[in-house]
Amino acid sequence: MADNLYVTSTERKSGKSVISLGLTEMLIRNVDKVAFFRPLIYVDSDKKEIDNDINLISDYYHLDIPYDRMYGFSTDEANEMLSQGKYDELIEKIVTKYKYLEENYDFVLCEGTDFEGAISAFEFDINADIANNLGCPVVLSANAYNRSEEGVIRSVETSLESFIEKHCKVVAIIVNRAEKGERIVSKLKDNPLVKESLVFSIPNIKSLQYPTVGEVAKALNARVVSGQVKLNRHVEGFGVAAMQLRNVLTRVSNGDIVITPGDRADIIVGCLSALSSSSMPSISGIILTGGLIPQEPILKLIEGYDEKVPILSVKENTFETARMADNIHAVIDPDDTIKVAQALEAFEKNVELEELREKIIKTKVSVVTPKMFEYRLIKRAQSRKQHIVLPEGEDERILQAAEILTRREVVDLTLLGNEKVIRDKIAKLGLQLDKVNIVDVPNNDKFEDYAQTYYELRKHKGLEMDNAHDIMSELSYFGTMMVYKGDADGMVSGAVHTTRNTLRPAFEFIKTKKGFSIISSVFFMCLPDRVLVYGDCAVNPDPNEDQLAEIAIASAQTAVTFNIQPIVAMLSYSTGDSGVGEDVEKVKEATKKAREMAKKYAMDLKIEGPIQYDAAIDPGVAKAKLPRSDVAGRATVFIFPDLNTGNNTYKAVQRSAGAVAIGPVLQGLNRPVNDLSRGCTVTDIFNTVAITAIQAQAKENKS
Repeated sequence: MADNLYVTSTERKSGKSVISLGLTEMLIRNVDKVAFFRPLIYVDSDKKEIDNDINLISDYYHLDIPYDRMYGFSTDEANEMLSQGKYDELIEKIVTKYKYLEENYDFVLCEGTDFEGAISAFEFDINADIANNLGCPVVLSANAYNRSEEGVIRSVETSLESFIEKHCKVVAIIVNRAEKGERIVSKLKDNPLVKESLVFSIPNIKSLQYPTVGEVAKALNARVVSGQVKLNRHVEGFGVAAMQLRNVLTRVSNGDIVITPGDRADIIVGCLSALSSSSMPSISGIILTGGLIPQEPILKLIEGYDEKVPILSVKENTFETARMADNIHAVIDPDDTIKVAQALEAFEKNVELEELREKIIKTKVSVVTPKMFEYRLIKRAQSRKQHIVLPEGEDERILQAAEILTRREVVDLTLLGNEKVIRDKIAKLGLQLDKVNIVDVPNNDKFEDYAQTYYELRKHKGLEMDNAHDIMSELSYFGTMMVYKGDADGMVSGAVHTTRNTLRPAFEFIKTKKGFSIISSVFFMCLPDRVLVYGDCAVNPDPNEDQLAEIAIASAQTAVTFNIQPIVAMLSYSTGDSGVGEDVEKVKEATKKAREMAKKYAMDLKIEGPIQYDAAIDPGVAKAKLPRSDVAGRATVFIFPDLNTGNNTYKAVQRSAGAVAIGPVLQGLNRPVNDLSRGCTVTDIFNTVAITAIQAQAKENKS
């Protein structure tokens, strides 16, 4: 089994960070502890800069590794050693730093040099030597942007020769930023040097080459005059504005930064005015050159646009600023979720992950880590796409999650809300949501049918038709009716609405499935080495013995749906016959009834209760307290006797053990509806939608 990998490139700006990001995503789904290491980095130590790719991988994947452990030397340090003839010492010290990660992590992904600076002339040899001395198989990233097919192939051949000479194993070649990728891949596969290496190509993604305004400001050492909150906007081009305003306005494009002398008040005013015009392009920013700051009236005007557009000031003249701006190299920032999603999407769509994974790792890892669990959620949801409705379509978190869900092709989505408000927010956030259906509820052609259906379902409760119209105008009711009528496969709500708003319509007409009298919930508790199921921690305050038995069976069924073998522990403050009391008796009776229900559903279910948490999870304690139990020490599904115990326990484990808690996932309904917390993150929404889709698949299979 390979436990390391070395990613290197044929030349500068090959998009190596996209490869490293995609490989890390693939590895972290299959390996418990993954580390990232760069032997040589290009930073200015005096300015206390940090390496962009280390920052990206470490921050995005929350790698708990000290920064100085994740690299060997700066290129300045390396160049000094090389000038003193200490090449071997350089390699040895890099190996020594790497060994720390090798000893403490299951897999180390290494990323090679950037082909910039004083050592670029012999970086092929340095990368080959480092990979060889670390014992790493190699993934080679080739740059095809603005290169001929022959040029790309020659570049790959030169790199391969260096690695072959050093006896390195190149497991894969990824031709990046390729316009004619298939032809290049075909020719490379016929090349004798390639032999058993896998070959893939990734197209050029223009938007990944766009720097943010913040990156431009940093590269130009600019002062931010205004618009600090908008520095994360992407810059698609630079436009020099040195002519009259009427000519400037015809030459500005969407996403441009306008470069103009700081005393050109007419250009500044014209560009700011264009921001308020729906017929003019939306610029990303303005750079004022020559160290000139506008006069007081213009500065006052600028203040009013602080939240709309960033304005930078530089000392250099306009020509020099334009030249410097043209050489800015964009990076992928870990907080730039759009770029990260685009990079991962490009990698996953164009690289055969299973084939590459088998080539690198050779064997499957049986441990289910949080990342593996999340990955399996995505793959399951993608395997048979479901249609999920999100009633809170005007919430920015919902929109951001919706873009990632559609980009990754996890589900089809419908957003409910005011269409103009939603589209304005999509534009403001710079999202791509062309494939998402937006429903403006009162104006929808199905509104009358839904109201009539609701009236028929609830008229026995004294509902009037006028009230049915009013109630169906509520987004949660409309979304739930979409699910009831089969116009959507599931619903996720709660980012804005309360749990009551989300669940009430489900109680009224989705109703519980046959054999169940209550809705309950589980959390998937993703610990470092396994995923457990906790129920019920969110819905039922004090379930009786019948309800507790239902929760146990529903939770076991949910575990099966998500490929977790259900071994059920009915929790109490007593294990076996060691204690007495009303609460203990409730759990005893609930356990008996759960066993009977399991037989009714033809489930060969291992279930134990009452049992204490330590006896359920710890094999050592289990051996002492219940040595002959099939559940003790092995439980995967934990059923809490009441909401107070369950809610506090899941939060205690989440905080003290660093577990990722995914949920609550609702169960017991005829069709899937899930509730979010109002403090949910984009990731929470993403995971909950994927879970809802899988529940819908399971419902579809049973129908």
